[in-house]
Amino acid sequence: MEVESGSVELFGSTLKSLLECKENGEVLSNLAPPSIYMVPSVVRDLSPSSFTPSVVAIGPLHRQDEHLKGFEAQKTTYLHNWLDGLGMAPEQTLRECLEKVIGSIERIKACYAGLTTYDDFELAKMMVIDACFILEFIHSVLVALSVGTHTLITGSIWSDMLLIENQIPFFVLENIFECTALASGRMREGASVTRYFKKLLRRNYFFQGNVVASDASTPDHILGLFHKYFRPAEPMPSMPESSIKRHTAMELHRAGMKFKPYEDENWALAMKLELPLPLFPWFHKFIAIPQFSWFRPPTLRMQQMHIGDGSELILRNLVVYEQAQFREERYFTSYLIAMDMLINTPEDVAMLEKSKVLVSYFGSNEEAADMINNLCKNLEFVFLYNRQWEEMDAYYTSYWPHTVAGWKLTYFNNPWSIIALFAAFVLFALTVVQTIFTIKAG
Repeated sequence: MEVESGSVELFGSTLKSLLECKENGEVLSNLAPPSIYMVPSVVRDLSPSSFTPSVVAIGPLHRQDEHLKGFEAQKTTYLHNWLDGLGMAPEQTLRECLEKVIGSIERIKACYAGLTTYDDFELAKMMVIDACFILEFIHSVLVALSVGTHTLITGSIWSDMLLIENQIPFFVLENIFECTALASGRMREGASVTRYFKKLLRRNYFFQGNVVASDASTPDHILGLFHKYFRPAEPMPSMPESSIKRHTAMELHRAGMKFKPYEDENWALAMKLELPLPLFPWFHKFIAIPQFSWFRPPTLRMQQMHIGDGSELILRNLVVYEQAQFREERYFTSYLIAMDMLINTPEDVAMLEKSKVLVSYFGSNEEAADMINNLCKNLEFVFLYNRQWEEMDAYYTSYWPHTVAGWKLTYFNNPWSIIALFAAFVLFALTVVQTIFTIKAG
């Protein structure tokens, strides 16, 4: 009987434990996934420096990194400078900030994946210091930019602020902004953290067009705010990889395709394909009538993109954030995949630069091509430009474009091929002339 009684108790406790797991699972499934986390090694190992802060730790995930501890004292200086500029009693201001943060501490902890090191008090203190540091840093940078000054460490700190592992929740920034800048009157009524950051984000924008934000919802963090400016006004359907045919910029160029800059007020990453009517696919080679679109050359229009030494860090973090937080709406991933399709070699980079849809500040076109080709490794394929790529493929594989592209690749890919072809033509012409004279003489 004792064994049976023990078995019943064991069964009962096990059942209760399983039910609790189910209930907890249901609760967790209703929560949004953490938006701040350590990048998986399969992606991190491709470029560790793109995810590791170099100057300052923001939030808890890199707080114990030895090479960042020296800057902690500097953050307190930023904190005091921010408070001193308010014209309010620092003690009362900090009290209100701390109360705001403690009141949402569970929500803050839910934003982090694997957060176990810090108790609530330490985490709350960290949030207040880091939020004040960020606000004062942005303020000081905007002031410096207004008078034309900039430092190397400023650029490094800004890069650290865009790392997925180095964030604090954006609502914490909003709360601290309200308790400090707005409460003191330092910022005029109607000011917001988003508008405050937008001035600086625009200066670090990859595209020289309109800064478009798809909605007014609160972003997850600073990186999430940056990501908002790459989303379209309306969701777009994606397409599996297997149905997409790849053609590089040079292949398309040889087939008669042109590339031109384009600016869409509703989506920073928009691409527009312009094709002549099927009846006149190559008529533009002989006559160009601007007012008739069917006589224009086939053209892919896209935003002019600026890339350089600091681009890889920001691009990788945007893609990793997008992969984790969005299932279908992976707009930036899709754009980089499109660029990866167009670029395989330094010649492709040169073609896009010549067409003014790409501006590269790298030392060589090979560096630019290597960066683009490595960005989308080990990522799930999502593509949103399926219609443009299908139409480009249909154009490319039609008889004349495909044939002329082959001619260009075979006979016009280098000066010696052109000379050889010209020599062969001259020899053929001389042979014909000689034959004619021979027949007449006979």
